[in-house]
Amino acid sequence: MAFPLPRPLPPQLPKHLHRAIDCQQGAVRAVRFNADGNYLLTCGSDKSLKLWSVSRGTLLKTYSGHGYEVLDADGSYDNSQLCSCSSDKTVILWDVASGQVTRKLRGHAGKVNCVRFNEEASVILSGSIDGTVRCWDTRSRRFEPIQILDDARDGVSSLMVCEHEILTGSVDGRVRHYDLRMGQLHVDFISSPITCVCFSQDGQCTLSSSLDSTVRLLDKNTGEMLGEYTGHQNKSYKLDCCLSSKDTHVLSCSEDGHVYYWDLVEGSITLKLPVGKGVVQSLSFHPTEPYLLTATEGRVQVWGAEEPEDANEEGMEPQE
Repeated sequence: MAFPLPRPLPPQLPKHLHRAIDCQQGAVRAVRFNADGNYLLTCGSDKSLKLWSVSRGTLLKTYSGHGYEVLDADGSYDNSQLCSCSSDKTVILWDVASGQVTRKLRGHAGKVNCVRFNEEASVILSGSIDGTVRCWDTRSRRFEPIQILDDARDGVSSLMVCEHEILTGSVDGRVRHYDLRMGQLHVDFISSPITCVCFSQDGQCTLSSSLDSTVRLLDKNTGEMLGEYTGHQNKSYKLDCCLSSKDTHVLSCSEDGHVYYWDLVEGSITLKLPVGKGVVQSLSFHPTEPYLLTATEGRVQVWGAEEPEDANEEGMEPQE
């Protein structure tokens, strides 16, 4: 006689505040986990990029070299390099250990909204208000991009890279999916300016948020709408959305000071996480574990699924 398998545990959602960090770099424009989730990056309106320990909340290094506020950043798979982009129209490749600028990449005609490494960190992709995505070879000494994607009719607000595929979102209301191996471009028209795009963990779907206060899940290959998620506020700002590490929930920042969680399949709001009084500008989900980073005004919060072991421990309580 076979015993029935135990029912799977419901997915754990990061809802307990583990740590609040006062970044002291003006408004935090973006917060990002690194590749393994042990470190976090904060992009400041004071022109700085900072690297922090997630577990201790301590500042490890400050990277200075941009001429205006830093808007996005990414870490390489081996944690040896960082890339960042700024309103100063440049992209910078950094050496993590020394804090020095390895290369400063110029070519965009306006502020650069988003930046990502490919998986081998051999290419940096940057998306700009000038409507282009530029691909830069990190290993050559050439100053020109190796490729320019100029299909967008307005600024590129967000991009994501997965193996041979590039996903971009634009203010022109279109999500563009480039398959470099097949040489194909798929375009999905959303009709409202796109603020953020990402792939699902299984690589079968795309998620996009737009200024009509809606997050949409689309089939990557057919463009079929699989889900619409509403209830949050996103009418004015470039806000992040993402999927949980197990693809069970959709998350989005909101202009009402909360992060919203929706059940991916049912589309219902599972959790409305109160973060702060102001706009929650950015978020980042841990690559494998139920941890979440949020950024509002000048602070970053680290959230976990379990209650912190000692809630009174220094650094665990939100800082006034």
